[in-house]
Amino acid sequence: LTLAAGHLVTANYGSGSVSVLPVAGDGTVGPVAAVLAHEGGGPVADRQEGPHAHQVLPDPTGAWVLSVDLGTDSVRVCAVDPATGELRTHGETALRPGTGPRHLAFHPSGRHAYVLNELEPTLTVCRWDAAAGVLEPVGEVPVLPEGVTVESYASEVVVAHDGRFVWAANRGHDSISVLALDATGEHPSLVTTVGCGGHWPRDLALDPAGRRLYAANERSGNVAWFTVDPATGVPAHGGTLDAPAASCVVFG
Repeated sequence: LTLAAGHLVTANYGSGSVSVLPVAGDGTVGPVAAVLAHEGGGPVADRQEGPHAHQVLPDPTGAWVLSVDLGTDSVRVCAVDPATGELRTHGETALRPGTGPRHLAFHPSGRHAYVLNELEPTLTVCRWDAAAGVLEPVGEVPVLPEGVTVESYASEVVVAHDGRFVWAANRGHDSISVLALDATGEHPSLVTTVGCGGHWPRDLALDPAGRRLYAANERSGNVAWFTVDPATGVPAHGGTLDAPAASCVVFG
């Protein structure tokens, strides 16, 4: 879920839709104002029989809302009407069929976005034109080393505050991938992977200072934290906190 134009916007995986709810001045949430149903499917029969909206987030300018759909192998660019909550589709970007895009994160420059794919262990690099509201795929790189045979499903992608690194969490491989970015932000390369400090990392979060990563390890029931090496981007395990069925880390 995310906030956009004075509304709470949620991605609904099961129904493959996005809902918009107004937020009052006192922070209370009103009834659903609008629902945008995604349409389509993909080639992976047991996972892409229909749309599965997995994430919504605003672009860095706040003018657009992007919804990432695992079932349709696409990202939709939408605008929220601040008066009515109506969600209008501006465009839809098709990604490689069968990759199953799950989550997206923006480069701090606002000129690139990185889409993490769940059904294949890859990261799709996109250019982002905020003025036109256009997302353009320009490349794809692996997030796991060659030769990995364990079944793995990527979950979360995080970009360093200085735009030098991208991190991805991998469920099954139970690791955090470290990718270095070039000066343009358009060419990530896999540096290494490190253990996630548990089993089935469902979420990955960077603290506001950009010094620590936190992995929510759902099946081992713990949150692990890591200190990030500022020169290499490689996280070093610092400790864990028990948290049954941990699924998300959020900073207030």
